[in-house]
Amino acid sequence: MDFGFLGAGIGAGLAVIGAGLGIGRLAGSALESMGRQPEAMGDLRANMVIAAALVEGVALFALVICILLATKA
Repeated sequence: MDFGFLGAGIGAGLAVIGAGLGIGRLAGSALESMGRQPEAMGDLRANMVIAAALVEGVALFALVICILLATKA
């Protein structure tokens, strides 16, 4: 078994788990803030969507790097 594929699989898994945890924490904190201050809901929602998109972008970048490294190995 090639260790390059194993490392790429582990890296991809860690990237997905990290993104899931990050977005979950982000959404939980935003919903708690919206519950405490309903008048700030629009600003919080917009900031949450932007931050979630950035987290997803980093996770996608990590997955692409893992795939590229697996094909080179």
